[in-house]
Amino acid sequence: MMNIKNNVLETIGNTPIIRLNKIAKDFPCNVVAKVDYFNPGNSVKDRMALKMVEVAEQEGRLKPGGTIIEGTSGNTGMGLALAACVKGYKCIFVTTDKQSKEKADILKAVGAEVIVCPTNVLPEDPKSYYSVAKRLSQEIPNACYMNQYDNLANRQAHYESTGPEIWEQTDGQITHLVCTAGTGGTITGTAMFLKEKNPNIQVWAIDVYGSLLTHYYQTGKIDMSYVHPYISEGFGEDFVPKNYDMRYIDHFEQVTDKEGAIMARRIAKEEGLFCGYSAGSCFQGLVQLKNRLKKNDLVVCIFHDHGSRYVGKIYNDQWMMERGFLEVKTCKDIINGRIHKKLITVAPQQTVAAVVALMEKYDIEHIPVMADNQMKGAVSEGGLFIKMFSNPEIKAQTIATIIEPSYPVVDIATPIEKLGALINKTNGAVLVTDEKGDYHIITKYDILQSLGR
Repeated sequence: MMNIKNNVLETIGNTPIIRLNKIAKDFPCNVVAKVDYFNPGNSVKDRMALKMVEVAEQEGRLKPGGTIIEGTSGNTGMGLALAACVKGYKCIFVTTDKQSKEKADILKAVGAEVIVCPTNVLPEDPKSYYSVAKRLSQEIPNACYMNQYDNLANRQAHYESTGPEIWEQTDGQITHLVCTAGTGGTITGTAMFLKEKNPNIQVWAIDVYGSLLTHYYQTGKIDMSYVHPYISEGFGEDFVPKNYDMRYIDHFEQVTDKEGAIMARRIAKEEGLFCGYSAGSCFQGLVQLKNRLKKNDLVVCIFHDHGSRYVGKIYNDQWMMERGFLEVKTCKDIINGRIHKKLITVAPQQTVAAVVALMEKYDIEHIPVMADNQMKGAVSEGGLFIKMFSNPEIKAQTIATIIEPSYPVVDIATPIEKLGALINKTNGAVLVTDEKGDYHIITKYDILQSLGR
């Protein structure tokens, strides 16, 4: 029989659970991930976005030809936009200036209008993205404000889909659910279902420093002194959404922006799961709680969204280095880690014999060829060996007659990892320019030495 979906919305849900083999190898138990970037909008938010639209239609709040308004960090907007495409609605999404540019671009690609608001204002501030979304829903005719934070259709979606899927996929053997805490819909709705099946299942919420959710969970009080700016995206809040029911959560654990970002990159490199910021933070929180686990436990982590949303941020070396998140070795580290010597160069008119003598004197294999302070090419020990072996008479010739292509030139801040693509069989070195404009040379041997330290 043919298995053809009527539209993209029918592909939402039934995402896989995947065992974490390498990053969880030191755990005493099995750790798996519910990888929800397999949803069509590449995030767990597709589930609740569709549910909110369906409920709004049933209640008569969303009418044909209407406009969907929502404040979103990006993923809920994508889910709503997919529903709007299929069902014929317009979308206006309000987001914050801390969200990645990729998220806004993706929303625009599926037909939404995107309005960017400042991050560092209180929720009740007229400029906040919460306030702007509410105002637009009141000003625009036939508009429906979805309000994922207080809309209980959010957690209902996960009670009806995410929870049952996890229970079935683990054959009821799940002992722990670990999930980042944002709007509260995913963790609360999933936990409500799972604890109905087995009240002993532990539910651990992962929060970020700068969010007030952890303190509220611990004390029942809203204390804005705990709120400060943070870089992590997609979770953490400066208020308590109505989707939360803290009775279903057993523990809150906070992680730093840096730890979550670094862990997301590890998940991508070690497991081949190209996940977003919240997945890295989710697993980092679990790492911090590892000593609470036992041999026969089965831990399910929710990996919310796809790494494509963050290619300009946590998957960008420069962005990571600027924030001190990535201790990447650069060309500067290599140059500062060796004895400073003046760069040896030769002129095109010098003889091959003279160049060979220089290589022997300074014990070097690669020499740039320069004239009038301009790079003209290069000579290498390997290249000279081949040429002299086939024609010993070239020793009296000038370098200009056997010159090799110039070495690539890179900035001193270039990460060492990027040099691998520049140094190869035919090109054994790169030249580096420092802050003063002076040249330095880096060879394969220099890189091997640096990586071995």
